[in-house]
Amino acid sequence: MPTSNQAYDAEALYRELLGQVRAGLAGVPDAAIVGIHSGGAWLAERLARDLDLTARYGTIDVSFYRDDYAKKGLHPDVKPTHIRFAVDGATIVLVDDVLETGRTVRAAINVLFDYGRPACIRLAALADRGGRELPVAADYVGTRAELAPTQSLCLQRGDAGELSLTIEEDPAPSIDHAENPAQ
Repeated sequence: MPTSNQAYDAEALYRELLGQVRAGLAGVPDAAIVGIHSGGAWLAERLARDLDLTARYGTIDVSFYRDDYAKKGLHPDVKPTHIRFAVDGATIVLVDDVLETGRTVRAAINVLFDYGRPACIRLAALADRGGRELPVAADYVGTRAELAPTQSLCLQRGDAGELSLTIEEDPAPSIDHAENPAQ
C-alpha cells in the first residue's frame, strides 16, 4: 500500500485524462463538460478550456442530492450549480476528481436530469480508487489507485492552477465505514 503524503503527478494524470476525453469526443456533436464541485469542477474547467468547450461547460454541487445527506448534514462550502447550455440531447462528460463508491456520481446524474435529458453521460475521473457500492464505472480515468481503507486521495489546486494529488491518512473512519466496518 502507498504511504501517507505520497504524491501522484497530478499534471501528468490530467494530460492522460485529457487525451482520453479528446479521443472519446472526436466527432461528437453537442458535447459538454460538467464538473462536480470542487475537484471535479477544477478538472472540468481545464478540460473545457483545452477542448475548446468553454461555452458548454458547467458545474454542479450534489450536496442536496446525496443519499447520505441526513447523516452527513450540509457541507459548509455549498456552491451553486451553473449549467448554461441545453442539457437535452447533449453528450455530457461528467467530471469527478476521485471515484470511489459511486454515490457522488449517482447524485450528480440526478442533478443533471433536473436540467434535461442528455443523449449520453460519460464519466471522467482523475483517479479511481475502487470500492464501488453502486454500479458506476469511469469511461475516462487518469489512474487507478489501491489505497488502504484509512487513506484518501486529496486533489488540490494551487494559485497558478497547478494540480496536486496526495494520499492522506483519514483521522477517523468515515461515517459510511464507521457504521458498517465490513465495507
